[in-house]
Formats: sequence, structure tokens, C-alpha cells
Amino acid sequence: MSEHKPLEARIRAKAAELGFVACGIAPADAAPRAGERLRRWLTDGCHGSMIWMEERADQRSSPAGLWPDVRSVIALGMSYAPATDPLALAGAGDRGRISVYAQGADYHDVVKRALKALGRWLADTAGAPLKIFVDTAPVMEKPLAEAAGLGWQGKHTNLVSRDHGSWLFLGAIYTTLDLAPDSPGADRCGSCSACHAACPTDAFPAPYRLDARRCISYLTIEHKGPIPHEFRAAIGNRIYGCDDCLAVCPWNKFAHAAAANRAFAPRAELAAPMLGDLLALDDAGFRQVFAGSPIKRIGRDRMARNCLIALGNSGDAASQGVAVALLDDPAPVVRGAAVWALAQLDPARAAAERAVRAGAEIDADVLAEWNALGS
Repeated sequence: MSEHKPLEARIRAKAAELGFVACGIAPADAAPRAGERLRRWLTDGCHGSMIWMEERADQRSSPAGLWPDVRSVIALGMSYAPATDPLALAGAGDRGRISVYAQGADYHDVVKRALKALGRWLADTAGAPLKIFVDTAPVMEKPLAEAAGLGWQGKHTNLVSRDHGSWLFLGAIYTTLDLAPDSPGADRCGSCSACHAACPTDAFPAPYRLDARRCISYLTIEHKGPIPHEFRAAIGNRIYGCDDCLAVCPWNKFAHAAAANRAFAPRAELAAPMLGDLLALDDAGFRQVFAGSPIKRIGRDRMARNCLIALGNSGDAASQGVAVALLDDPAPVVRGAAVWALAQLDPARAAAERAVRAGAEIDADVLAEWNALGS
């Protein structure tokens, strides 16, 4: 009978029942170098404006830093393997590219729901205290997942699984139970550097090291201000995140879309959205379109900024009217991006619009965009 199986086996069975395709166990102290690497990364400023990474670095450095009583970590993975090529829209200038993970339901909600169910079951079964985490807590899910045998942190710094490639959402359960650990994952990247070669902004200064300040995912999601000029052309039509380094990983050949949780299937309106449609959204419209999506967290203004960068990269002069309509948007970050987009699509029209606004009081960041037209 199942109740006579070891607890570890029962945990894995229950995790699979709840939709997790990977489950492993590690001692709470199984990734001792993770904290050291984190502190070096923070010292080098590679986290950009993600100040929250600094503020809770001590808690993030090790499971015991967050919860001194923890003895074991249960690492879990839920697949979001795509059924289509994530890079298929690379040449579609009128469309925005949204990272695969954000085209369906918000993974925070889906994974947390399953973690809570597993946590309740484990508490009822074993009676030991536990805590669950998915992404937003100060937990280093990737090194812990590697320590628990789910895979290894690849040269793109994300987890790579022999069975699910680079397409796993990770969650963790900390518990006071002394559980039998799994063997840690072994690095199988070898001499491959496909992920580094694919990065449009050279965000990898070295293997296994990411400079978030150059990463398109950071720039389009975490970064709140104007996107630095040096990265705008490289962003192309990516409006939320970037899949390039993940998509080219050779280990993805073993990932199957059939293993993906159906909640992460692309919503039709997010699989290949028209830039013009997204730029027509006001705040209420944005909230309606992106309800239940992780994209909602960046808000309408950042999404409009991203879409204007993509519009400027489209080469479609006929779409300049969309940029002109946003030159007087209430949000400075949108106005500035509109200036840049118009200048890419029709420099003469941009100069004319600048003349119309000569002498008007203009936000410093927007003024810098107008002034750049003369350089």
C-alpha cells in the first residue's frame, strides 16, 4: 500500500499528481557556494535596479538565512515547454514578441496553488512545519533545484533539465523534516556556447554569469525608466522578456509540449499581438487584456514603452501615426519612447513635431530624447 512507501517516494507521487514534472530533495545546506556567488554578483552591480535583491541578500544566500529551522528542501519543477518555435516571430515587425512563459496563465498563481496543495498534504501526512516559495520570496531556486537533482544551472544561468530542457517553472518547499536527499544534478553544458552566441545584447560576460543590466528580460520587465539607447535596436520586437538563450539550448530537443501544464498554453491574444493594438490600450484596457497574466505587473506605461521601441525597430513608416499619437502621453517614459520611435520611422516628421513643441516645458528624460534628434 502507498502509505508503506518511503515518505520521499510518496512526496514525488503526490507532486506528480499535482502537475509537477520534476521533484527532488536536497539538504538545506546543499548549495553552500550560492550565497558567495550572489554577493559577488551584487557587488559587481549586475542586478541593476533590482534593489530588493540587495535588501534580502542574507536571507537569499541560504535556506537557513530565511528560516533557521529548515532541514530539507523539496525542489519542484512544472513544465511550460512550448509547442511552437519561440523565435518564429523574430521577423514580424508589426507584432510583439512575448516570452513563452508569459503567454498563458500567471505561473505565480498556478505553481503556488499546486505548492499549497502539496504542502497541506505533507503537513497532514508528516506533521512537520514547512514553508512554500515560488519566485517572489528570497529563495535561490535554481542552485537548490540543481542540488536536488532536477538539472543543472546552464551557461545561461537558468536551470537545464535532461528531460524538460530550459522550460521549467521552479518552486520550493522548506521543511524541518530530515528527508533522504537525491543526487545533485551534473553540469552537461560541455563546450556548448549556443546560449551566449544567441544573446542579442551580449548579456553574458562569462559562462554561468549574467549581467542583468544588459538582459532584454530585465530591460523590458524590471527596468522602470527609459531603455538605454545602446540596447534599443537589439531589442527588436521583443516587448516582454526574451527567450533567445533558452530557445537555442540543445537540451530542449528532449522537452515535449505534452508535458506542459495546460494553464500555460498561449492565449490567442498574447501569442502574436499587434503592436498597434497594444499601443491603443489605456490603463483600464491594459488591465483587461492582461488580467490573469504575469505581464500585468509591469503596468500599461512600461508595456507602451516596450511596444514603442519595437515599433521604432519595425521599419514601417506607415505606422508613424501611432507614435505621433503618444508624443503627448501623460507618462514621460511613454512620451520619450514615442519620440525615439518616430525618429526611427520618419526623422523629418520627428523634427517637425519637435519644432511644434519648442519652448514648452518638457520632462528631462523626454527633452533628452528630443535633443538626441539633432545628434
